[in-house]
Formats: sequence, structure tokens, C-alpha cells
Amino acid sequence: MENLLSIKEASKWVTEHYGKKTDPSQISYLMQYGHLRKIGNNSNTKVPLEDLRKYYDSNVNNLEKKWKKHLGEDLNWKLSFDEYSEKERTKHVHRLHPYKGKFIPQLVEYFLDGHLNDFKKEVFFQPGDIVLDPFCGSGTTLVQANEIGINAIGIDVSEFNSLISNIKVQKHDILRLNTEINRITQLLSEFIYNSASVKFEEKLLEELNRFNNKYFPSPDFKYEVRNLNTNEWQYGKDKEVEFITIFNSLIDKYKIEVLQDSDNTFIEKWYLKPIRKEIDFIQQLIKDIDDEDTRQVIEIILSRTVRSCRATTHSDLATLKKPIAQTYYCHKHYKICKPLFSIFSWWQRYSQDTIKRLSEFDYLRTNTYQICLTDDSRTIDLFDSLKKINSVFGKQLQNKKIKGIFSSPPYVGLIDYHEQHAYAYDLFKYKRQDKLEIGPLFKGRGKEARDSYIEGISKVLLNCKKYLADDYHVFLVANDKFNLYPIIAEKAGMEIINQFKRPVLSRVEKDKSAYSETIFQMKEI
Repeated sequence: MENLLSIKEASKWVTEHYGKKTDPSQISYLMQYGHLRKIGNNSNTKVPLEDLRKYYDSNVNNLEKKWKKHLGEDLNWKLSFDEYSEKERTKHVHRLHPYKGKFIPQLVEYFLDGHLNDFKKEVFFQPGDIVLDPFCGSGTTLVQANEIGINAIGIDVSEFNSLISNIKVQKHDILRLNTEINRITQLLSEFIYNSASVKFEEKLLEELNRFNNKYFPSPDFKYEVRNLNTNEWQYGKDKEVEFITIFNSLIDKYKIEVLQDSDNTFIEKWYLKPIRKEIDFIQQLIKDIDDEDTRQVIEIILSRTVRSCRATTHSDLATLKKPIAQTYYCHKHYKICKPLFSIFSWWQRYSQDTIKRLSEFDYLRTNTYQICLTDDSRTIDLFDSLKKINSVFGKQLQNKKIKGIFSSPPYVGLIDYHEQHAYAYDLFKYKRQDKLEIGPLFKGRGKEARDSYIEGISKVLLNCKKYLADDYHVFLVANDKFNLYPIIAEKAGMEIINQFKRPVLSRVEKDKSAYSETIFQMKEI
């Protein structure tokens, strides 16, 4: 007879035997995605101890050894932060809005907070110092600087990136924000109350649940696929074709117009017609909000909602391939899934989540100053820019100067940073500055692109040096597969005095192969 454990017992057993803090939700997740067998029903679910041993022996005991075999013995495993759960890696405002290419907050903490690192008591930054992130992105450095008690300045060429960063670190009127969100939610609910698309989607979900429970029982089907007992793709494709008949009959019955009249813009191409109507409705309500801060926070909520409602498969949300307007077999969820026909549930979820995360951060925030400026780090005059926005902090900057830089520059030829939020630029008419991006995907990775990248990053460092204290510290996080950073450092009048190679364990990309990045520590020559 198999030794079976309850979910709570299983999480406790893993924590004790592997020294890896594990909660019941993580065990449930592993069962949901077929890594562990599920024995019994929902009220009395059991996990085989044999499955736990097999999974955790493979994914905990041998993980470091496997990664070092692929990436080299110089891998700094401590910087993997594998002991942190997904919830801890995306704590409070860090998950306020999706963003490709951001580093985890624990990495920033490690280098900024002298109590956390192991550099033989060497402390790079002290409370009250000023740190600079010239490639601010979604503001991870700014948020963690605030939590630690360090002032921080961010710079980003993307107006939308700057908005995300500033919303995270600014203090908000939560009561006013909550009141405005409730008002919009109520009006949206009334707007869609008699909508044919809502009734259609309710019936479609009912039919999908019946179909999936019969042909894709969870987690049994996932377990069979993971153990190669089922030809997933052939079976999935056959059932996809079978369900399309049901889908089309419901479209006819409820007279649903699926596609928009044109596909000239991002919003027209990647959103179904019922979704577009609801987006336009909320957007008009947002325009009527008088308080600028409240309006901007709600724009972020709408943007996050809109991103999740694109007409694409769940597997292709990170990298869009082609719009989808019908049901399909979903490899991510191992069942037949559908595009969305209403934003209401996502709007509700993200509204509540935003209030919760902003409130959580309010309890942690320190009385320090952080801001992200929309500008080009190669040419910005920081003294002048800060004086116009905050004269007191501007004077402090001139007197004290910046203690150092902690930043993750764009990787050459990897991401088009404006394009990843194209829906937001379409909706809110922010000014795009694609041509100012350094190392964008659209320029590729050839010699010309690499030379341009070297020139761009070194110019940023040269310009930023004007504002750095004499004993500055620079930390740049990069996957330098083309060995460009020694050249960049030289061009900037710096030298690389240390390198920390860390494994990147949690990636959103489909390619989950062993991957590392290096933290380059630079000083003046």
C-alpha cells in the first residue's frame, strides 16, 4: 500500500526533508499541473510520498549540480534565491503590472542592503544614500531602495515604464482610489448586464466545463501527458476540432460579432469586438476622473486588464503570434480553452489586487524619495531635471551626489520595450520613443547592432558619472553572451573589478533551458 499524505502533511514533509520552505498551495500547484498524482477527491486529497521524493530529488537535490554542469562551476548559487517562493519574488507592488526583463527584488536587496550580502562586511550603500537606475524599467530598484531606506532616481526613455515605476513608489489616497474603482466596476456591471456576449460566454463556459471534465480530467490527463502515456498534440487537436462545432453553434445562437471592423491598430487587431466595447466604456469613465494620481493608477489597472484580454492563446501571451477568435487546445492548461469575450472578471481581480499591493507597500515604505524621469540617460541633465520637479531633493543631489548605480540594461537584440506595451500606447496615447531604445529586438544582434549597443551603454555611463560621488559603486546586471561589457567599461573610463554569475531560475519564456546573467561591479580606472 502506498504511503499517502494530506496536502498539509506533504508541504510540511518537504520543508523538513529538503530544507525548502513549502506551503500547501505549492503542493496543490504541482498536482494541478500533473507533477504529482492526486489521490482521492477534493475534500480528502492525498499525495503519494513516492511522488514527492521523486519530484523533489530531481528538482531540489540535483538542481544546483545540473545547472553548474551546463553553466560552469563559477555559478554563484546563493544568487539564485531558490529558497524564495514565487509569492515572495513578486511581493507587494512588484507585481502591479507585467513587465518583460525585470530582475527579482531579492537581487537588488542583496547588493543594496549591507546586512544581507556576504562581501566580508563591505557595505556599498548606506541608508540615506542616493542610488541611480538609468534603465529603470518597471522600477524594481526604486521600490527596494525605498524599502531599505535609500533615495533613488530612475531614468527611462519609455513614458509608460516611468508611469509604472512612479505609481509603485508614490503615496496614494487609497480611500479615494477604492471609491473610484467601485464606481467604475458598478457602471461596467450595469453596462454589460443584458449583453448577449456575457450570456454567450456563460453558456460557452458551461459547455467547456462539461467537455473538459469528460475528455481532459484534471489532473489525471496532465499526469498521463507528463509520463508520456498520451499523444498530447494529436489528441488535443482532435478534440479541438470536435468542440469547434459547439462553439460555432453558440456564436450563431447568440448572434455574436467576434471580430472588429478593421485590424489597423494594435487594439483593433488583438481584441475581439465585445472586449473592445468594454475597454472603450471604462476608458471614457477614466477620462472623467479629476484627480490625476487616481486617474493614473486606474489607467495601470486597465492596462493590466487589457493585456490579459488579448485574443491569443494562453501560451502566447508573452510573445504574440497571431490573433485567435475561437476555442483551441491549450498546452499550458492541458484542455480546450477560449479567448475572452468580457473584461469584467479580470478588471475586478486586478482592481482588488492593486489596492491590496499598494496597501501592503504602504506599511513597508520609508520616508525617502524615489522618482523615475522620462528621458534619455545618455543626455539627461539630472541636476536641472530634479530641480524642476523637487527643488529640495535637487539641492540634496548636488550637495551629496549619487553613491552608485544598480541597474539592468537592456540585453542586445532581445526585447522591444515600447512594443511590449503597445496596447497601453494605443489606449492612452503616450508618446513612443522607440528610436531611443538601446539594443532593441528590431535591430537584431549583428555586428552593427552590437557596436551600437556598446556605444549606447557606454554613453549612459559617461553621462551618469557626472553625478556620481568619487567613491561610487556601479552594478550592472546583464547576460553578456557577446562579451561586450569589458569594452563598455573601458569606453566609460571604468574597470570591471568583480563579476557575480547567477542562475536565473524563474523565467516566463517558453525556453526554460539553463540560463545565467552576470552582475558586473565597476569602478573608476
